[in-house]
Amino acid sequence: MLRNPEVQKLLLVMGLVSLIAVLAAFLISMSAVWLVLFTCMVLVGSSLWFTRWRYREIEKLSHYLRKISGGEYSLDVRDNQEGELSILKNEIYKLTLMLGEQKSLLQQDKVYLTNSISDISHQLKTPLTSLMVMADLLRDANLPAEKRAEFTRTIRVQLERMEWLVSSLLKLSKIDAGTVEFKKAPFSVKRLIEKAVQAVLVPMDIKEQTLVLEGEDEITFLGDLNWTIEALINLLKNAVEHTPVGGEIRISFEENVLFTKILITDTGKGIAKEDLPYIFQRFYKGKNASDESVGIGLAMAHSIITSQNGDIQVKSEQDRGTQFQIKFYKQII
Repeated sequence: MLRNPEVQKLLLVMGLVSLIAVLAAFLISMSAVWLVLFTCMVLVGSSLWFTRWRYREIEKLSHYLRKISGGEYSLDVRDNQEGELSILKNEIYKLTLMLGEQKSLLQQDKVYLTNSISDISHQLKTPLTSLMVMADLLRDANLPAEKRAEFTRTIRVQLERMEWLVSSLLKLSKIDAGTVEFKKAPFSVKRLIEKAVQAVLVPMDIKEQTLVLEGEDEITFLGDLNWTIEALINLLKNAVEHTPVGGEIRISFEENVLFTKILITDTGKGIAKEDLPYIFQRFYKGKNASDESVGIGLAMAHSIITSQNGDIQVKSEQDRGTQFQIKFYKQII
């Protein structure tokens, strides 16, 4: 402690002040000298004791910080007393809690990344295996032209599926990482729906499904048109896939002072009750999912909608259809 230049300066100043006070006391009497001398010694001693106490407290805090740097976040250094050291202790404790939470989040991210990589590998394994098998078959010089054309078409389908999978995963990763800048521009909800419907008109025509639109032309939404179209396309693809031949898909929309609401209702086979809580989870496949489904579409739709101050809910009954309810709130709630 005495090697600290600040303490040395403090002792020097107190010594000079004490010397001046003693000299001044000589002008009064010897009793005054002894009184001043005793008072100065008490003040210097008290100051040294207090400085020593502060050093011990700071040493404890240094030891505490070394433990934190070692990854120990369970220590409690809170101090309910008044004073600058108490304030510093409380601030360090708050920082410790924040670091502990960040460590927990990083650990969750690592687990999530590991699971995602495992899921992606699993999803890519099947088409890759199929491609390798067909590539070996195509090496046969005696392969009939019809089979060669069939295998070539299958390879193209598998490559398109892999391209869609990788593209969707990249979009999801950008949304999760918060690197997507969603625009906020007003546009017509009817225009939004018409653009999204364009992507599913062909499969709807093949299955002879009926599309019904209900809503006022003046209804608008403040958000990102292109990303919202992406979300609706995924929801509509799900509706078309699970609605039988000759079924109906109804899209209605309305707005009030609080939100703009879009309802997508189909007459399909519905979603099993036990699957409902998990359908927006990535790579989740319910009981009624097709073999080609990878469980990304609904997860992407959910991420896009919730990232734009929106909310999506689903209601479904077995063999009676499914309804997705989307709300885009006009104010943050």
